[in-house]
Amino acid sequence: MAGTASSIPQANPGAGYRALQGEIDAAVARVLQSGWYILGQEVRSFEAEFASWLGTTTAIGCGNGTDALAIALRALGIGPGASVVTVSHTAVATVAAIEMVGATPVLIDIEPDYYTMDSRELAEVLAHPPPGVPPIRAVIPVHLYGQPAALPPIIAACRQYDVPVIEDCAQAHGARLDGVRVGTFTEIATFSFYPTKNLGALGDGGMLATQSAQLGSDIAALRQYGWKTHYVSDAVGVNSRLDELQAAILRVKLAHLDAQNARRRTIAAAYDKALRGKSLAPAVRAGAEHVFHLYVLRSQERSTLQVRLREAGVGTGIHYAMPVHLQPAYRGRIALGPAACRATEIAAGQVLSLPMYPELSDAQVSYICDVLRAI
Repeated sequence: MAGTASSIPQANPGAGYRALQGEIDAAVARVLQSGWYILGQEVRSFEAEFASWLGTTTAIGCGNGTDALAIALRALGIGPGASVVTVSHTAVATVAAIEMVGATPVLIDIEPDYYTMDSRELAEVLAHPPPGVPPIRAVIPVHLYGQPAALPPIIAACRQYDVPVIEDCAQAHGARLDGVRVGTFTEIATFSFYPTKNLGALGDGGMLATQSAQLGSDIAALRQYGWKTHYVSDAVGVNSRLDELQAAILRVKLAHLDAQNARRRTIAAAYDKALRGKSLAPAVRAGAEHVFHLYVLRSQERSTLQVRLREAGVGTGIHYAMPVHLQPAYRGRIALGPAACRATEIAAGQVLSLPMYPELSDAQVSYICDVLRAI
């Protein structure tokens, strides 16, 4: 079987650069020659192109995805004295952003099949918040692994209590639910451009998207010291600016994103076929267009499976091995919903991510599928 000569990594951002090297190098050279490196024409053009691609009114670049979440909360006036509901099965950045603005996280469980927020538990928590927490002022569902969360029931529950919803789209660039792109369902959505994302920079970067011109203006000010007039702070803001180099690189990569997402779905379909009948493959929500930021298996014998894949030269990852509420920085001090994140804890012990990036060759995908069948 071809492919054993060298290991196939689980993620490979360098391959993403090499695939578009000529276009990216030209974009970088253009910026270097321009003499303008912060919040210039490249950022403005990328913001406009991203908003058009997403189907929203306004997109505002910032320093990274964590900052994007924190700025979204600031723009909604959420800080000390407010609680924000999200999930524990997520990158810790989601919870870190809540605490960055002084708000209190409340963590609830996931739907076991889809790894995203349990809308039924959310409704219960909104009706009966955990004792001792401040009033719930926002909810952040995470579109995890490229799978859209169950937005209609989440949004309906939040509307009942006049609680805004912030979509965390860091892992779901281009995913759709019932034909509509995630990031356009709610008042504010946030994106990360970390190098391994479906739309990844060659460094850090983030984006906020909104249909509200007023919120867009407020967010643009908050990312740069609260300035609406240069050097005059109308609000207490932060320094979180998307730089020109990353914006130029992201402009190149955005043009290829839909095709690369299609390639991810092709790879996922091959894995699905290799795993048919084995109850290991990920489920896809009805009406969802998954973009497979990650292809996540689930096995009660994860350690054995991971070792055998490694011996065959197939790299894997675990996303995420420890739920946020069990990590040392958060253990014992974060309020949980009534399910106590039981499904989250079970998933954390079983999930395993296979190689997933559009630059995987057909031969590599075929080899991985052969290894899966053999195991």
